Amino acid sequence: MSTFVRQIVVTFIIIGIIIVCCISWSHIKGAPWIPTRMKKVRKMLSLADIQPEEVVYDLGCGDGRFIVTAARKFDAKAVGIEINLLLYLWCQILITVRGLRRRVKVVYGNFYKVDLSNADVVICYLLQETNDKLEEKLIQELKPTARVVSNSFLFHRLPVAFEDTDKGIYVYRS
Repeated sequence: MSTFVRQIVVTFIIIGIIIVCCISWSHIKGAPWIPTRMKKVRKMLSLADIQPEEVVYDLGCGDGRFIVTAARKFDAKAVGIEINLLLYLWCQILITVRGLRRRVKVVYGNFYKVDLSNADVVICYLLQETNDKLEEKLIQELKPTARVVSNSFLFHRLPVAFEDTDKGIYVYRS
């Protein structure tokens, strides 16, 4: 095997390791990235009853589909929080290409450390253990009119406003 071919193989192995580490990191900190189908994204945002200019947070925003849709279809201001560096960078590119810089912001970091007090709506597609850990933060920080929309996993102490157990969509009032 030539030196050039070895360098290419090593480069691909290193890139693969970096990708696996980035994906694993987000799972350790909250949940793995599993994209929500766009039909469900639109349904969840509709059920949140988002009004123009409301602030929507997506905790673990992944590829940005919730924040982009909230801004484009509901005229909301949207904030995504992402701990996976590759997904964070992808979101930055996406919102720039779509011309949404004035309406959408992506924060690189841990959503447990971000103040959510100005949120009108919080979107979560996490794991049950993550929701359990997050619930007290939501109770402490969210204003009384805020809504929390969860994909698949429950919050046990927040008052339920709507639930569709067949589709795994839960809407809560703070």
